[in-house]
Amino acid sequence: MSIVKWSPLKEIEEMRKEMDRLFEEFLSPIRRKRAATTEGIISPNIDIFEKGNEVVIQVEIPGVEKEDIDLTITDDRLIIKGEVKKPEGISDDDYVLNERSFGPFSRTISLPMDVDKASVKANLKNGILEIVILRKEQARPKEIKIQLE
Repeated sequence: MSIVKWSPLKEIEEMRKEMDRLFEEFLSPIRRKRAATTEGIISPNIDIFEKGNEVVIQVEIPGVEKEDIDLTITDDRLIIKGEVKKPEGISDDDYVLNERSFGPFSRTISLPMDVDKASVKANLKNGILEIVILRKEQARPKEIKIQLE
């Protein structure tokens, strides 16, 4: 019998490998199946950025039709509501793997006070809802050149 020097780093590495294996086994896609009660938890991803004198809001809503989207501005908020519909003819028991969520969604976005709410334009293309709102004229930054003496 040979003497093997004990190494705590080797023990930690073995534990890490075992934990990785357990997580991989637990999170394996083929074993995942969402519960049928996931409706109402959809929260689409949103990007908001400024482009010149515009505030641009982009919302990821793949598979949603224009008719299933409702946009409302109240006071200083933009409310985006809609519904991701289940494919017709497929029951919950037919799924082997179901990672997408179906059902209604709603997002509320606080708008800056300096936007012109009457100038809102919206467009849906390739699953991206783009909402463009102009800034009010007086709110646009003004550049003043200062001469050095």
